[in-house]
Amino acid sequence: MAKKFLTWGGIAFLIFFIAFRPNSAADVFKSLGGGIVDIAQGFGDFFTSLVA
Repeated sequence: MAKKFLTWGGIAFLIFFIAFRPNSAADVFKSLGGGIVDIAQGFGDFFTSLVA
């Protein structure tokens, strides 16, 4: 029950955040995307060094 409540609460907050603060929401998602790209780059560099 609590998991379902937290899931729907998180979705509602996400919709609210995007609707009323679109610039801030875009900055958050841009930061998250940049972090994911940095992690992927690190894995790529690791495997390149491992093979080379």
